[in-house]
Amino acid sequence: MVTRKQSGPSTDGAGSIFSTVAGPSDPTLPGSLGTANPAAERLLEKAGGEADLADDRPFNATKPLEYGDKAMTPHTGEAYAAPTPLATASTGTDNVASPKVGAGIPRLGGNALNSSLDRVRADDTEQRLSTNQGTAVSSNQDSLKIGLRGPIALEDFVMREKITHFDHERIPERVVHARGSGAHGYFESYQDLGQLTRAAPFAYAGKRTPVFVRFSTATGERGSPDTARDVRGFAVKFYTDEGNWDLVGNNIPVFFIQDPMKFPDVAHALKPEPHHAMPQASSAHDSFWDFASLSPEITHMLMWIMSDRAIPRSYRMMQGFGVHTFKLVNTSGDVHLCKFHWSPLQGTHSLVWDEAFRLRGLDTDFHRRDLWEAIEAGNFPEYELGLQVFTDEQAESFPFDVLDPTKLIPEEMIPVFPVGRLVLNRNPDNFFAETEQVAFCTQHIVPGIDFSNDPVLQGRNHSYPDTQITRLGGPNFHEIPINAPLAEVHNNQRDGFHRQTVNRGRVNYEPNSLAGGCPFQAGRAGFVSVPEPVAGNKLRGKPALFADHYSQARLFWISQSAPEKAHIIDAFRFELTRVETLAIRVRMVAGLVNVDASLAHAVASGLGIAVPPPLPLAGGLPLPGYPPSPALSLLTRPGVTGIRTRQVAILVAQGADGAAVRAVYAALLEAGAVPRLVGQRLGQAGSLDGDALHVETTFDVTPSVVYDAMVAPGGDDGMMALARDARALDFVREQYRHGKPILAIGNGVDLLACAAIPSTLPDGCDDPGIVRTAPGLVALALAQFKQALARHRLFERETDPPSV
Repeated sequence: MVTRKQSGPSTDGAGSIFSTVAGPSDPTLPGSLGTANPAAERLLEKAGGEADLADDRPFNATKPLEYGDKAMTPHTGEAYAAPTPLATASTGTDNVASPKVGAGIPRLGGNALNSSLDRVRADDTEQRLSTNQGTAVSSNQDSLKIGLRGPIALEDFVMREKITHFDHERIPERVVHARGSGAHGYFESYQDLGQLTRAAPFAYAGKRTPVFVRFSTATGERGSPDTARDVRGFAVKFYTDEGNWDLVGNNIPVFFIQDPMKFPDVAHALKPEPHHAMPQASSAHDSFWDFASLSPEITHMLMWIMSDRAIPRSYRMMQGFGVHTFKLVNTSGDVHLCKFHWSPLQGTHSLVWDEAFRLRGLDTDFHRRDLWEAIEAGNFPEYELGLQVFTDEQAESFPFDVLDPTKLIPEEMIPVFPVGRLVLNRNPDNFFAETEQVAFCTQHIVPGIDFSNDPVLQGRNHSYPDTQITRLGGPNFHEIPINAPLAEVHNNQRDGFHRQTVNRGRVNYEPNSLAGGCPFQAGRAGFVSVPEPVAGNKLRGKPALFADHYSQARLFWISQSAPEKAHIIDAFRFELTRVETLAIRVRMVAGLVNVDASLAHAVASGLGIAVPPPLPLAGGLPLPGYPPSPALSLLTRPGVTGIRTRQVAILVAQGADGAAVRAVYAALLEAGAVPRLVGQRLGQAGSLDGDALHVETTFDVTPSVVYDAMVAPGGDDGMMALARDARALDFVREQYRHGKPILAIGNGVDLLACAAIPSTLPDGCDDPGIVRTAPGLVALALAQFKQALARHRLFERETDPPSV
């Protein structure tokens, strides 16, 4: 380091300090800049500090560590402490305070953008209206005119600002997963997973990491219905203390394609057909099934899409999967392979197709509303994160390739073990600012997690940030508050659209000496990619095991219960019936022959065609056989929270049994369910005990498909009035047909009889989902009713065609 001296009161070299061009040749600083101006004194201090920092780094001592064997170990960059805070400042006047620039020098080494969202929350309580520039608005009702009947004046900046902002309020919607709903919450680790991974969320038992979660449909536009048959996105942004980790998953553990080259093709095929832009949020059209029937690798995904998994009852009641194989890396560099699973504590439940179809017209926001209402009521959705962890050696023994995203690992082969829970406990303050602007990218990972060579994952790593740059207006989308990490950001990236950070100092490159080498590389404390040897010819193709397109589709089929199989058959029939081209239907059924003969026969029968010969197999290897996997059936995932949040309709009219209504209402509330008094119109309905019942909603506003169960509370006049109302009878019939539990108290059974509800199941057995009781025995009957409600649905009632 050059010894720097100040030469007493000498002003030699002062001109070089004042100038921004060239500099002194003498290392001795002037003792004074010839003025008593405090700003000049700071400038002198700044110049000396900068020179000292530059002298501290006569050469880049770490450069040799970038080459050969030494490069195998990440090294920490050089950093030097500044002799004065002014040395790294942009200006010597950064202590000049104002309400805009702040109180002076910022916290050194800090980035205020990476604090909580409180820094950007706004509230208008008792505040006057203003323009975006803070000018108070005198009138928000009328534009500025030349006379009351004259033209609008061009100078009306208030009106022009307001309308200009309105004209530009929308941003491009996501190409896929445009329709979404989100919530804040936290992830809590069950244990220290240090033996597997150094990833921050798993550092110790009880550690909580803030998260934002977005659920979505994949195919439809932003205004499409929630209940379309579709894959659902399940994306979790972990705001860890080592950066953001985005686990961008789906509610289905496999993918449509095996190579990212096919991303545009599958998305284009799924979307509305380009010549007439129909149908919206539906795969039931020629272009999708033409693509699917010519792309047999999609078959496994089709089994899931045609199953009840594609029409979840709620975002709170669906599983989530990371889909791809990832790597877990511990502090010693040991590597394990991993797949991520989310399991809802409320169980994995679905709608039936008739419900989903009706809800598309009745309430396009059904899932969004359900999530919002549950969180607002304090019924916070909870999910358990589980891992399937395995080694390279185990992966090599599997009859499939773990890099193939159209395959899953059966839980019987590699069990899922729970490692933590996700709790969603706060709704967003503003849908656009948070849910719409949140940007998930698969490439956002933290130390302790790394990518596998899954080609679709590698393609997503490019596609996601590339999309966000266009959608959110430039490369600074990470500075939008919902996307900003809590871990502080320090790098040399500058400028670009909508830049928020005001970077201090003159340095925006590395290596440097003028900022003391900062920000410096973290070495092994930072993210280190897993080293692995890679050798091979450049070519286009897929591994041989990727050619197995049917064995895991067959695994899914044989693992389903009888009603779930019936629903898959019905879904294929519905979708392919809407296909206009006969050859596409035949081709698709030919693919199903390779999955299961009975499935292909049932679908073909519903389409009125003969079962065609099977499609030729893509590979020469024999298809492996799998035993059934119970974990793939919804019926094995009832949940652990009982009837909490279940919506129950209590049908009332003038003359209903008020005592029974109040008893059931209170008992359901106590158990965490959500009872609603549903009647013919709003207002009061007189009851048998003389105390009026206050109807909460009507058959027109919240029809049967909105509810998980119903109660007919009895009362001669009340039940008779409902029996004369076709809407009430349809309500009861749909509750029965959709497998919902029904509680009939006293002569509430007469309402069931008027709706022609059978007293037994189609096989002649008693229906456990229809609970009948006398008015005095309601408490006993409620226990049976709650048990049926916790099952979610009675599939035993289903017949083809429906008998009710």
